[in-house]
Amino acid sequence: MTTPYEMATLHERLRAALHAELPAACDLRRELHAEPCVSGREEPTLKTVLDALPQGDALERVAETGALLRVGGDGPAVGVRGELDALPIVEETDVPWASCNGAMHACGHDVHLAALVALARAVDRVRAPVPMVAVLQPREETYPSGARDVVASGALARHRVGAMVAAHVQPVLRAGETACNPGAVNASSDEFTLTIRGRGGHAAYPHLSRDPVLALAQTIVAAQQLVSRDADPMLPTVVTFGTVTAGTAPNATPGVAVTRGTLRTMSEEWRPRLHDRLREIAHGVALAHGCEAEVDISLGEPVLVNDVRLAEQTAHLLTDVVHHAPATLRSCGADDFAHFATVVPSLMLFVGVDTSAGLHSPHFLPGDEAVTAVAESLLAAYLGAARVLGATPAAPGTGGG
Repeated sequence: MTTPYEMATLHERLRAALHAELPAACDLRRELHAEPCVSGREEPTLKTVLDALPQGDALERVAETGALLRVGGDGPAVGVRGELDALPIVEETDVPWASCNGAMHACGHDVHLAALVALARAVDRVRAPVPMVAVLQPREETYPSGARDVVASGALARHRVGAMVAAHVQPVLRAGETACNPGAVNASSDEFTLTIRGRGGHAAYPHLSRDPVLALAQTIVAAQQLVSRDADPMLPTVVTFGTVTAGTAPNATPGVAVTRGTLRTMSEEWRPRLHDRLREIAHGVALAHGCEAEVDISLGEPVLVNDVRLAEQTAHLLTDVVHHAPATLRSCGADDFAHFATVVPSLMLFVGVDTSAGLHSPHFLPGDEAVTAVAESLLAAYLGAARVLGATPAAPGTGGG
C-alpha cells in the first residue's frame, strides 16, 4: 500500500508530467479539429490519436472504428473514455484550423481526446502504479451506440477495467468549475415514431374520411399529461415531438400522419411505464377519431448514474490537487457513456468552458485552456478511481475512507 506521502508525491509528479504534455496536447486538439470524422468513419481520427499515445502494453480494436489501449502494467485498470466522432455540421468559425470538410467537432470531442492523450502520456511517463486504459470510442453522436458495442465486446473485462471515467466540456458552467455529482446526472434517451392511420379524402367532405391529422394533433396535446400528470413531479421527464409530417395538398385529407420525438427521464423504473403510457394515449385518442395508431420506440441511452465512491474521492482531488471550483450539474441531456456505468463503477465530469456558443453550434470553439481544464479533471478522476480500486490511499482530507 502506498503511503500518504508517496500518494501526495504521485499527485505532484502526475500533475507536473501532465502540464509538460499540455502544449503538445493543444497542438493535437487543433489537428483533430481541422480534420473531423463523422460517426462510423472515425479511422483517420483513431490513427492520429493512436500515433500520439504512448506505445502501451496492449492494443485491441473494438466497435469497428474504435480501440482500447492499455498503458501500464498488470492489475485492475482505470478506463478513460474519449469520443472519436464529430457532427455533420458546417463550421462557422474563422480560426486558421477550422474544419472545411462539412463536419465539425462541435461537442468538444477534440478537446476530450487531446486531454486523454496528455493524461495517458503522463501516466506512462511517471510509471504510475495503476494502469490506465484509453477507451477510444466511436459513434457517440449516433446510433448504434459505440459505448454499447464496446461493452458488448467484453473488452473492458479483458483489460481488467475496474472503473470508467470521462469528462465533457459544458458551456453552462463557468471556466474553472467542474461538476462531480453522485447519482443520476443525465437522463435516459429514447426515440419514438408515432403513426396515425385514417382514411383520406376530399377536404370538402370530412364526414367521408377519418382525419389522422386531427387525431395526431390531439395525441400530441394529450401526451403532455405524461409530464404534468403521470410522472412524479419530483422526477425529471421530457416528452418532445420533434417532427410532424402529413399530407401533400391543402385541399385533401391525408390517410397517414406521422410524428417523431424523444422520451427522457432520470429513472430507469419509470422509463418503461413512460413508454407504455405513450402507447396507451396514442391508441386511445386514435380510436376516438376512428383511426389506428402505431408507436415504435427505439431504446437509446440508459440513465447515466455516477458512482458515489468515485464522485466522493474525485471531488476532493478536484479541489485539493487541481484546484477546480465545485459545481452541480444534472440535465436531461444524454450520453452513451451511461452504458459503461451499467457494467463497472463510472463517473462523468462536466467541465466549464468560456464560450458564448452552445454545444452543437457551428460557432462552438472553446480555447486551448479547455484542454488543460479537461486534462486536470481527468487526472483527478483517474486518481479518485485508483483509490476506489484499492491501489492508493484516500484523497487528501477524506480520512482514509
